[in-house]
Amino acid sequence: MVLSTVGFTANILLIRAFATLEGTNMWFLVCMRFLTGLFLISTIYHREFQPRNLLLNPRLIARGVIGGIGTAGYYITIAHLGAGRATFIGNTYVIWGGLLAVWVLSERFTLRLAVGCVSTLSGIALLTNVIGTAMHPGIYDVLALVTAFASATVIVLIRQLHAKEHTSTIFAAQCVYGLLICSIPAWHLTDTLPTGSWWIILGASVSAAVGQLCMTRAFRDLTVGEGSLLQMLVPLGVAIGGVLLFSEHYTATELIGAVLILGGSVLPSLRR
Repeated sequence: MVLSTVGFTANILLIRAFATLEGTNMWFLVCMRFLTGLFLISTIYHREFQPRNLLLNPRLIARGVIGGIGTAGYYITIAHLGAGRATFIGNTYVIWGGLLAVWVLSERFTLRLAVGCVSTLSGIALLTNVIGTAMHPGIYDVLALVTAFASATVIVLIRQLHAKEHTSTIFAAQCVYGLLICSIPAWHLTDTLPTGSWWIILGASVSAAVGQLCMTRAFRDLTVGEGSLLQMLVPLGVAIGGVLLFSEHYTATELIGAVLILGGSVLPSLRR
């Protein structure tokens, strides 16, 4: 799971670099991520991979469609909101996943989860300046929240799927259905790619594929809370990288909001 956070952090910062280039197309970048994932699966897990199940298991289909849409939305929000802001909002999936687990997996609604929800929602309000005047939340802030809900749903599905499916098949569901969703706009919108962008595309694709594969495998043995706690390393790394590499900055109010989101997301995941 720690290795997956390294891959995701590198992926997000490379996406941010890609977005600064002229004539970029995020749909193409998402498709490359899915193609790279399928290449890794076919190379490493050619015996364990069960492609027929992608058409026969409804939960695999749901995992693929929801995960593909969520990934595409996340890439778009990074380009428009900045790596730090999009990642902090996106990582609220820890809270939504905990609430979804109460309903789907009959887990308890604890005091920690309740406090975490309040802290996280308050942090989102401050980070997006809902109660301020500097910057009001827009469509991309809403999209970031939608991707967080999608991620929460996917995590619960992954935990359920590990009872019968191999890691490679679960990961392949996202790659196959995500590729079907994103290939049409990528084909229509991609004419030429910016000079020197291929190293960014390849780096982002490989790091994302490795991160997703490691995370999927880790959730076979870790609970949603334990795995999500380690994933909180991602927004920290992205925020630091955004400041150092892209001159992103946070106002005092936004910084307080980011800390509240981080604390609220970590609190329900704490164990003895």
